[in-house]
Amino acid sequence: MSSLYIMMISVHGLVRGTKPELGRDADTGGQVLYVLELARALARNPAVDRVDLVTRRIEDQAIGADYARERESLGPGAWLLRLPCGPARYLRKEGLWNHLDSLVDRIAAHIRREGRIPDVIHSHYADAGYVGLQLSQLLGVPLVHTGHSLGRCKRRRLLDLGRKPQALERQFNFARRIGAEEEVLAHASMVVTSTHQECDEQYAQYHSFQRAHAVVIAPGTDTSRFRPAGRVPVPDHVVAMIDRFLVQPRKPLILAISRPEMRKNLVRLVTAYASSPRLRSMSNLAIVAGQRDDIRTLESDQAAVLTDLLLEVDRHDIWGQVALPKQHASDDVPELYRLAASRRGVFVNAALTEPFGLTLIEAAASGLPVVATADGGPRDIIASCDNGVLVDPLDATSIARGLEDVVFDLPGWPRRARRGIAGVARHFTWDAHVTKYLKSVQRILKRTRKQVRREQASRLLPAARPFALCRRTLISDIDNTLLGDRQELDVLLQLLRRDGGTLGFGVATGRPLESTVRILRQWRVPLPELLITSVGSEIHYGRELQPDTGWRNHIRHLWRRDALRELLDAVPWLQPQAPENQREFKLSYDVDASEVPVMRELRELLREQRLHANLVYSHDQFLDVLPMRASKGRAVRYLAYKWGMALRDFLVAGDSGNDEEMLLGDTMGVVVGNHSPELERLRGLEQIYFASAGYAGGIVEGMAHYGFIDPLDAEGAA
Repeated sequence: MSSLYIMMISVHGLVRGTKPELGRDADTGGQVLYVLELARALARNPAVDRVDLVTRRIEDQAIGADYARERESLGPGAWLLRLPCGPARYLRKEGLWNHLDSLVDRIAAHIRREGRIPDVIHSHYADAGYVGLQLSQLLGVPLVHTGHSLGRCKRRRLLDLGRKPQALERQFNFARRIGAEEEVLAHASMVVTSTHQECDEQYAQYHSFQRAHAVVIAPGTDTSRFRPAGRVPVPDHVVAMIDRFLVQPRKPLILAISRPEMRKNLVRLVTAYASSPRLRSMSNLAIVAGQRDDIRTLESDQAAVLTDLLLEVDRHDIWGQVALPKQHASDDVPELYRLAASRRGVFVNAALTEPFGLTLIEAAASGLPVVATADGGPRDIIASCDNGVLVDPLDATSIARGLEDVVFDLPGWPRRARRGIAGVARHFTWDAHVTKYLKSVQRILKRTRKQVRREQASRLLPAARPFALCRRTLISDIDNTLLGDRQELDVLLQLLRRDGGTLGFGVATGRPLESTVRILRQWRVPLPELLITSVGSEIHYGRELQPDTGWRNHIRHLWRRDALRELLDAVPWLQPQAPENQREFKLSYDVDASEVPVMRELRELLREQRLHANLVYSHDQFLDVLPMRASKGRAVRYLAYKWGMALRDFLVAGDSGNDEEMLLGDTMGVVVGNHSPELERLRGLEQIYFASAGYAGGIVEGMAHYGFIDPLDAEGAA
């Protein structure tokens, strides 16, 4: 293994390399720290040449200028790339779903500019999984996925708490999230889980999950930051942050650090503390719950949790024993652990569910024993470190008893502290994580390369260069353009075989996808890198026939298929074509209207009904009805934009009226010699070449005319 290029994608939250603002909002938590530290750790490994961490660019004065920077170094070999995704302002993750296709396009264009395709794409959370899945299939690159949190589990937990399904769907967009997770799990070559419980109980709820693709790799922690208290005292400002709330600050300190979320179970923690006379009299409680200035300005869920916390403290009248600081910096977190350890306290994570529990490792590395929920990651962590106890997060008495067992076990406290430090060094470093990660990635790449070699051996053309890296592209209509003359077609295919991989090959046709693949096989034409089918209403890529979902979402605008079909089926001189020609974004008719001005009549009819469609009339007998944004020509322009290519780098060839729009504009247009009379009106236009040869021979002639190939090569191939 050498010179690996790994692209990581983590879309939501506030991501920056220096002093990440963990806890600033509900989307900026442990996942942000995880991806930053993983990127740096991977880049430190000699087997890795480069790591790019891609996130969303945010241009929002209320958030800060740091998140608008396009590129930020994370250290040698590691970069943070911020690309546009939807509106410039900050959005919560639930509001990003409709904008993710644009991020796919931006990353694709970035890869093309860089001229290097990643060896592996690693997505984090469902939103990035959706993006990573599209890129993986477009580029033929293995996908690694880490869920961090799973939609099915969260939805079930909230339903158990009495939330209404309709309200949950409006707030969390669970249908889209869970659907995306199922698709990602079906395609991912490797799924990274933090614990066996996460793998066997949480992911197992998904129909598409394949246990053989799961790898359990515990996250690491930065032991240079999280280390035991030494001779250097905890900074005064950190001590003051906690002690200003406390009447007797020298008591053992029970510390909790988390975002103010219902799942974190902070209110029940206060209840547990307050219900124990021993804890109240002999310890203090500090809850560092995100960042706040004015609770009234926070998002409703966070405001509700913090309000309930304050009310619970007041209900039990434990002011002077509980610290609830409003602000803290990321550099303060290691010091808070050391402060609690210096007072022989305990760290508590009593979350309702905990996929892993990175804070438990940080506390253990700092020499602070732990009390944790008996769910998910804490089971594995405490089994490995033997530095604390597990409790039932739904039972305040269980939480209180666990805290008492650790805080008041005077001879056992230092043993737990030492075991935690040793356990982290043995099991939970980033170097150990990366070693196991890269072994698994290498197995995937080896398997993928074998598969590619087998497929290459069965092809007529050499292995297709990924479309993202093609410098120029030939796109041809099929019937009566590419196909029709066997001898000339063989000449064209020979020229494509000779190309060094810089020339992409695609087709644009009125045929549906299935018919397109069938006719190409009949003529022994290798499957192109690019297929524009159904008169431009569908785009697919490569041997996997991966659909371009961005195009589907783009052309959906103003498309009312059922209303259009009802209207046009009633027109007496229109006859619906066979069912296979009717698509989600295309209606096709045979026209029997020799005396009727077809296009004028139809456009007037659509205007009267306030319906919008692009009407394509060809060969004086066929009508295709498409969304306003769809056509073969618009599909070519969309591809140029998506992949960052100039239109002059596309050579398009056609023979009939439904090719006209594709031939117009800045593309290099070729009309083959056997063209329909309806294209004669284009003769003389700049950048449209009328070939004398017909069929594929006309394509070869046009390629030589525009310099897409050397004329001598064309003669040699003939």
